[in-house]
Amino acid sequence: MSATLAGLRRKMSSAGDLQSVVRAMKAQAAASIEQYQRSITALADYHRTVSLGLGVCIRSRVLVPQWADQRKRAATIIVFGSDQGLVGRFNDVVGDFAKTLVAGQPGAVAVWTVGQRVREQLDDAGVAVEQWFDVPSSVDTIAALVGRILVAEESRSDADRPTDLYLVYNRIAPSIAYRPVSVQLLPFDDDWRARVAAIAWPTSGLPEVLVDDATTLAVFIREYLFISLFRACAESLASENTSRLAAMQRADKNIDDLRESLGSEFHRLRQASIDDELFDVVAGYEASRSDAARPG
Repeated sequence: MSATLAGLRRKMSSAGDLQSVVRAMKAQAAASIEQYQRSITALADYHRTVSLGLGVCIRSRVLVPQWADQRKRAATIIVFGSDQGLVGRFNDVVGDFAKTLVAGQPGAVAVWTVGQRVREQLDDAGVAVEQWFDVPSSVDTIAALVGRILVAEESRSDADRPTDLYLVYNRIAPSIAYRPVSVQLLPFDDDWRARVAAIAWPTSGLPEVLVDDATTLAVFIREYLFISLFRACAESLASENTSRLAAMQRADKNIDDLRESLGSEFHRLRQASIDDELFDVVAGYEASRSDAARPG
C-alpha cells in the first residue's frame, strides 16, 4: 500500500511540474500572438501610404508591368509553415492547400517554404521544394527574411520569363483558430490596377511624380511586395501561436483531469490505508481484552 501511495505521489508531482511547463508555454504563445498582431496593425498605415503612391503612378499613366503570355509565364509559390512542433495540423493544412494551388498552375512552378516542417510535409506529398527559409523567431527578424526572399525572387525573374508570385499561409479565423489562404502578388492585373487607382488622395493638393517614372514605380512596387510578404509572415506566425495556444489549453485541461483523478485515487488509497491501520489497532485491542479476560 505504501509503495502504491509513493508512486501516486511521484505521478502527482510530475503532473504538477508538467503543468507548470504547459502554462509557461501558454503564456509565451499568448504574448507572441499579441506582438505579431500589433505588427500587422502597425503595418496598415504604411500599406496605405504605399498604396497611395502606387495610385498616383497609375493615374499618371506610368506603365505597370503585366504579363499576358501564358506560355512564358512561371509561378513561384511561397508557403509559410513552422519550424517547431506542438501546433497540431498547422503544417498539414497549409501544405494540402498549397498542393492544390500547385496542381492548378498552367506552367512551371517553383515552390519555396518558410519552415522546415511544412517543407517535409510537401516533400512527403511529392511536391519538390526548390528553396526554403527558416521561420523568424520574432517580429524583429521578419524584415531580414523578407529581404532574402525578395532578393531570391528578383534573381529568378527576368523580362523573358516573368513570374507569378503567390503566398500561401494560415490566417487567424474566428471559431476555427486559423484557415489557409492564398494571395497572388504578381502580376498586377486590371482589377488590381483599378482598385489601387481608385484610392482617393487624402488632401486637396494632388501630388505629381517628379523623379523618373519607372524608378519611382519600381520603389513603390518593391515596398508593396515587402509589406505583403511581411504581413503574410506575421499572420502565419500569429496563427501558428494560436494553434500552439489551443494545444496547450487542451494539454492544461487534460493535466487538470489527470491530477484530479490521481488525487482521488491517492485519497482513496490513503483512506483505505488508514482504515487498515485502525482495523489492526481494534483487532489488537480486542485480542488483548480476550487474553486479559481469560482465567489464569
